[in-house]
Amino acid sequence: MKFKKENILLVAAVLALSLYLLLNKTDRSFYDLPKFKAIPEKEVSKIQISKKDSIILLKKKDDTWSISPKGYRADSGMVKEMLNIIDNLTMTALVSESKDYIRYNLNDDNKIVVKVWSGDTLKREFEVGKTASTYKHTFVRLAGDDRIYHARGNFRGIFDKTVEELRDKKVLAFEKADIREIHIKKGEKSIVFIRKKGSEDTAAGKNKEDKSPEQTETKITWQTAEGKRGDKSRLDTLLAGLSGLHCDKFINNRNKEDFTEPVYTVLLKGVKEHTLSIFAKKDEDSKDYPAISSGTAYPFILSEWQALRIMKDPSELIEKHRS
Repeated sequence: MKFKKENILLVAAVLALSLYLLLNKTDRSFYDLPKFKAIPEKEVSKIQISKKDSIILLKKKDDTWSISPKGYRADSGMVKEMLNIIDNLTMTALVSESKDYIRYNLNDDNKIVVKVWSGDTLKREFEVGKTASTYKHTFVRLAGDDRIYHARGNFRGIFDKTVEELRDKKVLAFEKADIREIHIKKGEKSIVFIRKKGSEDTAAGKNKEDKSPEQTETKITWQTAEGKRGDKSRLDTLLAGLSGLHCDKFINNRNKEDFTEPVYTVLLKGVKEHTLSIFAKKDEDSKDYPAISSGTAYPFILSEWQALRIMKDPSELIEKHRS
């Protein structure tokens, strides 16, 4: 009888606790979490990122993103990361209803406000706080909602950017196979390499007439006007470095026309012409080289290691005769 009474009391306690939790809903899992309709990347036309002291506006035109009002070209990879977060924004848990925004970096001094448009229609607005201790979530607040949520993903850093960080820093772009001539000038020295094509046998010990087309491949060489052979390895390395050259940063207070008398110039001729001019450092202690190129309308900075890798003496690019 005592055992039966204890069982009844235990069942009653469980029911009472369940009823209490149901009525009070203190556990955040009882809340219905906000859900969003997908915003496909192709439909987004404008993104505004606001912080306490700055507003950045990204606009898309003909599938190219720019930073207003200057019209700087935006880094497509960084914008794509933002679009991925915007499209897949998912709330995983309700964190707080207390409006303690300072604790989560969602107060006015620290929050990042993100607004997303499709055409002239505001499609999404949310505030980004600090990264959660899991490093797999970010604290966010939604427009018109005082509550604080966990959002899936660690993405504050994706939106916490300056204009300079968001700029596309690619200053030269071309296909190496399109280049037919390399013109280099360093100080008083200059040299021109012309691309040549020839056949190279790949099967040793056979006469030319005995070799099939598969055993003969096209060999690319570089020669000067005087017939000297260029060092193919070094010239290929030079082209590889220039074909996707990124600068460290841009020089915002000067124009390209302000830079004259370069210490090193490269002119590449092919389907199009591409140029890079590097200028003397500001002083001996400086680690930066100012430069201009055909790939951007703005002067920029190359780090010392970048510049020195490019600025080879013309004589170093000629193939050395083997003894």
